[in-house]
Amino acid sequence: MPRPIWSGAISFGLVNVPVKLYSAVSRKTVRFHQLHDQTGVRIQQKRIDPTTGEEVPYEHVVKGYELAPDRYVVVTPDELEALDPEKTRTIDIEDFVDLDEIDPIYYDHPYYLVPGAGAEKAFALLRDAMEQSGKVAIARVVIRSKESLVAIRPKGHVMTMSTMLFDDEVIDGESLDEAPENGAKTTKRELEMAQQLIESLTGDFEPGKYRDTYRERVLDLVERKAAGEEIAVQPAAEEPAKVPDLMAALEASVNAVKERGEADGDGAGQARRPGGRRRAKTSSGGSRGPSGGKRQPRSKARK
Repeated sequence: MPRPIWSGAISFGLVNVPVKLYSAVSRKTVRFHQLHDQTGVRIQQKRIDPTTGEEVPYEHVVKGYELAPDRYVVVTPDELEALDPEKTRTIDIEDFVDLDEIDPIYYDHPYYLVPGAGAEKAFALLRDAMEQSGKVAIARVVIRSKESLVAIRPKGHVMTMSTMLFDDEVIDGESLDEAPENGAKTTKRELEMAQQLIESLTGDFEPGKYRDTYRERVLDLVERKAAGEEIAVQPAAEEPAKVPDLMAALEASVNAVKERGEADGDGAGQARRPGGRRRAKTSSGGSRGPSGGKRQPRSKARK
């Protein structure tokens, strides 16, 4: 079972709500070790001084900030510790904002917040007030000597807390060397066809239908090789051909989606919405709302 990695309190105004923090994700990255190809033994990483070729003991390793090539400022652990943010046990809310005001590019790592002992009532009050007002809390918290900007929002019976990037950490897309200019113009017909294609592919977000197929293939490869199977290396994939006619490509894409929908028969437990949308069924008959909880089924029309 997951264990809390931090405990403290959410602070807003003069109210403190004791909480516990859990990581909301479990990374599934496939990790490999570096081995000697002749002996099969795992390679050790050593700290070598390139001027002497000798290994440097850990106690003689210091931190240096590079000012210029081969010019460093050495900073001691004590000097860095003196600059650490104050080790508080509070998540200090600074503002409440609308969720759609936050560009997803600022989100970093998600966590869950649950109430601490005896804080169920205060926790529920804050969660429900945020749910009904549609607001997200922007706060600061110190975890493991690092101050983070975070966004807190309700999700079902708990709340989520996502660490965020600071504004100066996000690269402005307009500053990229190959950022497109405003010279490219689209026609009304092209825009209508593109919107029609988007509409035909629009449906409810179902996280479970998206899988990490690359990781699954890697694990399958490992299992097959461990069983002694010979693996045939596939040729490299060809580069996709450039589209000579944008309108022709849009029309072909729309027709392909229509044909796929007719072949599926609009079945398999999904209902077609007006305009080509599909709505996934849920066990309770409702659909999921933006906070992750289920919306109540629509009431029957009044007589």
